[in-house]
Amino acid sequence: MTSLLELSFATTQLGQQYFGPFNVRVAPGERIAILGPSGAGKSTLLKLMARELHPQAGQVAFAGRPLAQWPLAELARRRAVLPQGSNVAFGLQCELVIGLGRVARLIDPQLGQIVQDAAALAHAAHLLGRRLDTLSGGEQARVQLARIFAQMWDVHDGLILVDEPLAALDPGLQFDLLDSLQQFCAARGHAVVAILHDINHALLGFDRLLLVRSGQLVADIASDAEAVPALAALYGIALTTATSSDGDVCVIPARSAVRRAA
Repeated sequence: MTSLLELSFATTQLGQQYFGPFNVRVAPGERIAILGPSGAGKSTLLKLMARELHPQAGQVAFAGRPLAQWPLAELARRRAVLPQGSNVAFGLQCELVIGLGRVARLIDPQLGQIVQDAAALAHAAHLLGRRLDTLSGGEQARVQLARIFAQMWDVHDGLILVDEPLAALDPGLQFDLLDSLQQFCAARGHAVVAILHDINHALLGFDRLLLVRSGQLVADIASDAEAVPALAALYGIALTTATSSDGDVCVIPARSAVRRAA
């Protein structure tokens, strides 16, 4: 498998907790979901991928080159990051926030059109002209996703890293934005790695699952029905499997018998 991103025995420490070693390879065009209980280390793993944290041991490489050696402007043309609860340029108008995704380009004649198209893809076109700090949490999430679309609009074979991109959204909009993200990445060959809390979104929309618990990667498995026992063990819950009319596997969570007995 050709690697776009590769973590090799990458470790870090935050306070008294150690994270890793993480060994993960992301191929061009892959869709990978990171799952795990709260505080398990999901965001820490994503920050190592994003260069927000530097590994204390091991290495992270992007496109065959140590991630730390990439100039930031060059990296911004190949990789986009949407952190959890982003408040970039909080008081600016939405089109300016979306346009921030393009700041690494000195000459950008298509900026206005790309901002419009990115907003439409993120179901945020009606928010243009408004200030970000006047929007609801769900509306802000759409604008920030549009910023990521704008950043990666005219490149191919890049990487998108997102932390809980569907938070604060109603169920219908969650499906709409997940579809938009998938279509956007598929059309350009981008790989996407997303932290999710909804197991069904992970099963329906992603190829692989990285399961994280207590700072460790406990499984790297295909996103299919065979992943359900590992997911149940990860969260300590019972999962009943169902199949939709389209043939997609989904799960219904419940408390496990072991937890009820405890």
